[in-house]
Amino acid sequence: MSSAMQYAIPGSLRVPRIGLGAMTMAGTYTSGDGPDDAESIRAVPSALDRGVTHIDSAESRHPFHSEETGA
Repeated sequence: MSSAMQYAIPGSLRVPRIGLGAMTMAGTYTSGDGPDDAESIRAVPSALDRGVTHIDSAESRHPFHSEETGA
């Protein structure tokens, strides 16, 4: 899969149209056993390989879990 990343240019910013949301990596929408850290760790490099440069995480969802998993 080698399609070029598309960007939006609001004002003077150049922003990728696709980002990786890390909310599920923190376990926000999971049930049962909780988040799958191994899957989350595989997702980050896969997204980077596809040109994603914006990873959205927030400590308010589960303090620092997605940041630690994605490191």
